[in-house]
Amino acid sequence: MKWDLAFVASATGGIAHGAALVERIVTDSREAVPGSLFVAVRGQRFDGHDFAADAAAKGAAVLVERGRRPEGAPAVEVEDTLAALAALGAQRRAEIRLPVVAVTGSSGKTTTKDMVAAALGPGTHAAPRSFNNEVGVPLTVLGTPDDASALVIEVGSRGAGHISALAAVIRPDVAVVTNIGPAHLEMFVDVGAVLAAKWELVEALPPEGVAVLPAGDDRLTARRRGPMITFGEEGTGADVEVLDVTLDARGRASFRLSHLGVATTVALQQAGRHQPVNAAAAVAAALALGIDFEEAAQRVAGARVSPWRMEVVELPLAGGSVLVVNDAYNANPDSMAAAFDTVAAMPGRRIAVLGKMHELGASQEELHRAVGERAVEAGFELVVVVGDDPGIAEGAGAAAIRVADADAAAQALAGILRPGDVMLVKASRAAGLERVAEAIAGGAAA
Repeated sequence: MKWDLAFVASATGGIAHGAALVERIVTDSREAVPGSLFVAVRGQRFDGHDFAADAAAKGAAVLVERGRRPEGAPAVEVEDTLAALAALGAQRRAEIRLPVVAVTGSSGKTTTKDMVAAALGPGTHAAPRSFNNEVGVPLTVLGTPDDASALVIEVGSRGAGHISALAAVIRPDVAVVTNIGPAHLEMFVDVGAVLAAKWELVEALPPEGVAVLPAGDDRLTARRRGPMITFGEEGTGADVEVLDVTLDARGRASFRLSHLGVATTVALQQAGRHQPVNAAAAVAAALALGIDFEEAAQRVAGARVSPWRMEVVELPLAGGSVLVVNDAYNANPDSMAAAFDTVAAMPGRRIAVLGKMHELGASQEELHRAVGERAVEAGFELVVVVGDDPGIAEGAGAAAIRVADADAAAQALAGILRPGDVMLVKASRAAGLERVAEAIAGGAAA
């Protein structure tokens, strides 16, 4: 990417002031350097315009709302910086000539995105973290190197029409839907609305585009009227089928993937009983782009995924050690169940440190009680419920204890953990439960 400010102004309907070469777009002023364009996006808790002068002082040009240009800074003024960021993303998408795979779903988006990037091979560009909203999607596209061989985009949705609004930025050749479940019900009301919102990604495909869908979910597969590849567990009739899953002592899956009568063995580096299905989805996406099945499967085996997603760390403890399964990035009922199933297969006394699942709307109490019940059914002897709890402790009954926050959880666990224990840490991102895992790790190191 090599744009000047006049080009940026033309693409965004803005007015250019001064001159600068733009080779990189950023929304964090800490990343501002000469050759970058800082886009001053308004957020719920911040206003990027407050940092525009700092970005300009570091040598960056700035893209700001009209009348908010730092004095003397090379800038483009626009009516709406978020809309301008999308316009720049669409411009970059029009420039790049490479296959684009977009991933959405109720859970597993980020891990599947990481696995798709691995399956497509060297030269594939994907965001290093969960950049899946109206800021993250354009930034992912804008960050695509000129010599990239493929692009993988993760796409979330906060309501009907959000994915459709980003269609010009995404323009997928392959659309992956990981699953449809009870996530973000506060915004979608019911699962049917979740499905409709995620389906917007499939609708953004060109006629020859390929939808990669979970086999056995007729809500999706029966709806598709174009090219499609399915993935799923044994018995679902999937095009890419998962067979013979086993888990080792750290919850890592070994299994076989089968496609058109050919089967290959895969051993993943990530923990999770649900990960083989994510791997199957990634291989299916690679098949959609003409990549050899066995080659894609072996690439997935070496995939590295984003942090705080079923990370397993062995921590020393007097007389032995404990395993901490840090899955604190996010949570919904389906991902909670998947994490429970994984830890249930790991040897040792099982302890769950759980927090609130956000954005579940009117169903939150029922769904939280069910999570507490499921934890006990999965063999967790203790469920430590952190912070605001709409019902986990009630569901877990005598196995549950309540603590106020992550620090209190770490203090309580210091007197509870014993060698050989396996501890799962999981909640929605807002709960910040990664601090529990970090505090325990720090205490063990001390």
